[in-house]
Amino acid sequence: MPTRYAAPLLLLPISLFAQTAPPDTTRTVRLPEATVTGYGQQQPLRRTAAAVGVVDAATFERFPQNALTQAVNTLPGVRLEERATGSYRLSVRGSTLRSPFGVRNVKVYYEGIPFTEASGSTPLNLLDPSQLGRLEVLKGPAASVYGAGTGGAVLLENRRPVVGETRVQTGFTAGSYGLRRYTVAAETGSATGYFRAQYARQTLDGYRQQSALRRTVLTLDGELRASEKGTLGVHALYTDLDYQIPGSLTRAQFDADPRQARPSTTTAPGTVAQQASYASRTALLGVTYEYRFTDRISSKTTLYGTGSTIATPFLVDLERNTPVGGGGRTALNYRTTLAGRTLRLQGGAELQTSFESSRNYQNRGGTPGPLRYDDEIRTLTGFGFAQADYELPAGFLLTAGASYNRLRYRINRLTEAVTPPLQGYQTERNFQPRLAPRLALLKELTSLVSVYGSVSSGFSPPTEEEIRPSNGSINTALQAERGTSYEVGTRGTLFNQRLNFDVAAYNFRLRETIVTRTDELGTQLFANSGNTRQRGVEAALSGWLWQQRELVSESTLVGPAGASVTYREEKVVGAVRAFASYAYNHYRFGRYESGGNDFSGNCLTGTAPHTLSAGLDFSEKHGFYLSPTTNHQARIFLNDANTVSAPGYWTFASRAGWRRTLGRLELDVFGGIENATNRRYSLGNDLNAFGNRYFQPAPGRNYYGGAQVTVKL
Repeated sequence: MPTRYAAPLLLLPISLFAQTAPPDTTRTVRLPEATVTGYGQQQPLRRTAAAVGVVDAATFERFPQNALTQAVNTLPGVRLEERATGSYRLSVRGSTLRSPFGVRNVKVYYEGIPFTEASGSTPLNLLDPSQLGRLEVLKGPAASVYGAGTGGAVLLENRRPVVGETRVQTGFTAGSYGLRRYTVAAETGSATGYFRAQYARQTLDGYRQQSALRRTVLTLDGELRASEKGTLGVHALYTDLDYQIPGSLTRAQFDADPRQARPSTTTAPGTVAQQASYASRTALLGVTYEYRFTDRISSKTTLYGTGSTIATPFLVDLERNTPVGGGGRTALNYRTTLAGRTLRLQGGAELQTSFESSRNYQNRGGTPGPLRYDDEIRTLTGFGFAQADYELPAGFLLTAGASYNRLRYRINRLTEAVTPPLQGYQTERNFQPRLAPRLALLKELTSLVSVYGSVSSGFSPPTEEEIRPSNGSINTALQAERGTSYEVGTRGTLFNQRLNFDVAAYNFRLRETIVTRTDELGTQLFANSGNTRQRGVEAALSGWLWQQRELVSESTLVGPAGASVTYREEKVVGAVRAFASYAYNHYRFGRYESGGNDFSGNCLTGTAPHTLSAGLDFSEKHGFYLSPTTNHQARIFLNDANTVSAPGYWTFASRAGWRRTLGRLELDVFGGIENATNRRYSLGNDLNAFGNRYFQPAPGRNYYGGAQVTVKL
């Protein structure tokens, strides 16, 4: 994964005689190695027997801060798409079949707080990219400590201040299609804790008609060592979000004018006439307490509460939802020895509940008409989990874990607008408890290279939106997906630690796969398809191509025998490093019949067989930097019959700027270009769409520029 270059100091002993320098002496700057936090053990990435990807703060900074997509898509096997401005769709080692909108089948945590709602959906659009300091992805059903799911888990952390520094930062960005961004942040860090507050506001007119956005995000993060053994953390998030929905187009409409919104027809109004949009106000508050009983035993407990008001007018209906929820998570860690070898144990539980008042009206040009139906939805979900890591002889590490999961939906329909109006009935779905086990074995071939293998099972129950789509129906037949994944991988560093590599291959068999189709009113409907076979290979490389050093100081030491050694202290003032990530996806339907058609053996809808992300990071001693990037996605089939596809595409982008420290002032002036070749392509396509409205045009060539000023107090 890409990492912004940091210039370390090097101490280089140089013998004045014919002596050989110590073997650990080198002029090579080591590439940074990530630490994996997702399994609760704070292990280096090379000591983790699972496919894990990490995006750090520097990676977020090398891309424009108006969206998360570019930074997240540097990870192989992970695809984040923006269907409409501010409307994300995420897949991790899977298709986007279950995510016509929103984020599903992937569990997301925000500062250790369950960010995925009890209903199963995740509102990633509540976050501003500039607030994030780290994103960690655990791929596939290997995330047993995070409960149900076949897509994996995503762990998000906000930026954290440097210990001993107090800073105030402000930034401004302007760009094409009316982009305006303003950010202000204040932070302070000490040995006993930190505090950080950030305000971010973004407005955008949009590339397409009916695609404007307005988003305001306020975050407060603090941590305090409450005692010698206890640490208290508090995290608050408030987001005011409003974006328009342009809708999908047919191929003819896309070719004629990709900037148009879905037009009106003789039988149905378009998105402009209906003022299709999404507006929400959301508040989240979480408290975490970590206690270290001894150097062997520690616990971490998180409690949170959240609430939203949501209004969504679309083509037919206008929804007004008021969800509130809360829950908690607790984990106990214990480290001991067994037969003289280290054994680490972890166990805990998580519980979430939510209540939602949901009313659907007829949409009359963006204002509510007669009530269609009025529901109250209660959701309760939870799981217990356990994991053990055992250090075996000869550099082996054995990991075993499992989670036991429960989920229940209870839907009270208070009113339904039929003739005569239907008053009051209740539907309840209780999904059978499932055990999701995981077993993995890792071997360190050297101190810098490891190999691993794992087998894991998972299941993913339907979300509330899949059971209760926006047409008012309640899908009582929809079953949970279940699957088993087999994986092998290797990672480490080569060539005197100048090259990092990470390669994984997997075979995932999924049963009761959930697929989607769109009806004539734009409603997404879901059904189980039978089974799918998902096989893939993922590879990520990064390394130094060139380094420029400057001498800081030089000193000579004379040993007891009179021999002298000269130490030179150098710093790297310029560098070029490259990164590339590639994923091959051989995804096929197994046994699958629908509507009298046999789709068995077809390519899985919505999955590109090849994806690639690559780039360079150049910096030099005067502060100038350049970060070009390219992305490729191969052709994607858009329907289960594989008769309609979206062409593959390459895009090119670059960011350049000047970064300098002037006393207490840090200045970063930057500019960039996206989709430099003005490639016309569709991103976030609608799958199995009614009326052949598959395409969501992505923005054409666009520019941005701005400045960020930081003052150290």
